[in-house]
Amino acid sequence: MIKTFFTSDKELFAKARTIREKVFIEEQKVDERDEFDEFEDLSKHYLIFDDEKAVGTARWRHIGDKIKLERFAVLEEYRSKGFGDQILRAILEEVLTFKKPIYLHAQLRAIPFYERGGLKKVGEMFSECDIDHYKMVIENLESRT
Repeated sequence: MIKTFFTSDKELFAKARTIREKVFIEEQKVDERDEFDEFEDLSKHYLIFDDEKAVGTARWRHIGDKIKLERFAVLEEYRSKGFGDQILRAILEEVLTFKKPIYLHAQLRAIPFYERGGLKKVGEMFSECDIDHYKMVIENLESRT
């Protein structure tokens, strides 16, 4: 089951926050100030559940004439079980309706995951929070809607 919410839903946001703390702050050593930013309230958040347990999260937001997908995280013991794919499909289903360019910043190890979802790597590698990334985009937006 996937639930969508905004930060005003304190209970669901706390679950998403816990997942992001485990994945980004504990596992990847991202500074908490970088992980939780001023865009939380501007973003639409997603949680995916395995039975009653929240196991993955992501968010997206409008940035001018574009949409940025962000903060995809699945608890370690639930990875490679399709939960990330389900969240990505659900988000794309929603954001494609806006008919805006869609992009994200993908960590190197996540590139195959996003490629399965139809995103393409563009540009040069760059670093965010001391982690190497590539920008990825949805190409042929018109054919996807």
